[in-house]
Amino acid sequence: MNRADFTQRSQFVHYARQRFDLPWLAGAFTDARPHPQIPARSVGLSWVLGEGVRGPSFLQREAEPPLPQWPRGVGDRHPISHDPFGYGSERREPAQLRRAGVWISRKLKRGKALEGSKVHGLLVVSLDANEPFCRDPRCCEDCLSREITCKNAEGQELKKTQDYHTEVYAQLRGPKRSVILDFEPMRAGEAECAAAWRLLRRMRQDYGPRFFDLVVVDAWYAHGPFLRAVVEALGWPVIAVLKQECREAYPEALALTAGQAPSQVVARDDRPVEIGDVPALRFTDRDPGPVRGVRVRERWTERPRVGQHWVHEDKEQHWLWVVAGDLDGDAGASLRDWGPRRWKIENNAFGELTQPGHLTHCAHHPPVAVVALLWLKRIACTRFHAFAILHGKRFRLGQVTLHEVRQQIYRSRLCGAPILLFSG
Repeated sequence: MNRADFTQRSQFVHYARQRFDLPWLAGAFTDARPHPQIPARSVGLSWVLGEGVRGPSFLQREAEPPLPQWPRGVGDRHPISHDPFGYGSERREPAQLRRAGVWISRKLKRGKALEGSKVHGLLVVSLDANEPFCRDPRCCEDCLSREITCKNAEGQELKKTQDYHTEVYAQLRGPKRSVILDFEPMRAGEAECAAAWRLLRRMRQDYGPRFFDLVVVDAWYAHGPFLRAVVEALGWPVIAVLKQECREAYPEALALTAGQAPSQVVARDDRPVEIGDVPALRFTDRDPGPVRGVRVRERWTERPRVGQHWVHEDKEQHWLWVVAGDLDGDAGASLRDWGPRRWKIENNAFGELTQPGHLTHCAHHPPVAVVALLWLKRIACTRFHAFAILHGKRFRLGQVTLHEVRQQIYRSRLCGAPILLFSG
């Protein structure tokens, strides 16, 4: 380990103590193990601090060199095997971890760390469902089931039952900073809208009505009852993608904007963007609305290589958004910039959690353990990104990548003198 690695670790630990009051936050890392040999606080801190820089399985973590620096740093001198991680995750309280995650997000906002996430002065939350992992041979009582078709060793098609987990995530996504605020597991036999509705109701209780300003969703959520409930009961405007599945509103919006000059023309990423606005759109016969429709047409030129020659191809893309709630005073260009926020949750939130965070690896499968470990992963990634992006000067200057920062902290875990995360 070089001096830069140890300096990075010292800064990481100091930032966690000063910014997030790590000794106080450790109170959330409790479990119901009777007479544990290793304190729950040490197990939880070891998992969170290790998860933020590298996310191996429990067995991989146990196989790391059993040097005393890391156990002593988290407040216990005993090497931590895989058993306390798995046994303790079954006995953690997800609601307590959720409160810790909410506290971290609120602390970031109070510290003005989310100012770079605003788009046209508003904080936008995107909702989307993600399937982190699926298992064929084992399941738990919270697993969802589906029938899939696969091929055996002889190439014959056969059908089998596959078990999987799906959660609806809420991400605060901005140009410079993204934070997963909460997630809600889907239950057997329910649609995404039901899980998203439970998620938004809980977020209004935990964060309050003014923590963020509007919600952006996919076409799966473009249903009158869901849009009306979010706007009227929770008080947040909603922007949803409108596709052909919505048979009544979609052709009406196309007909009202066809052949008319765009109400606004702006440039985005060197592309001309034409925006057509329908201020009062009948959503469906059952839920007439009215809602606002925004049609976006983007044109650009690509230069692909065909054979030995470069050619120019003109591309064109159309998007249709439906807006429910009090956003009538905002220009169509602002709505166009808010709408694509939902796409970022797949590229950023799920991509970052999957690659360095090993989201697709189920370390322990009991229902409580699945939710608890997802919250620990979310807390760890939020803290690491806050350190690297907000505090890391070398990263802001482009001298190191996020992967290199993770590697420096990870290398320093196994070498050098221990840095106590808390005293006592």
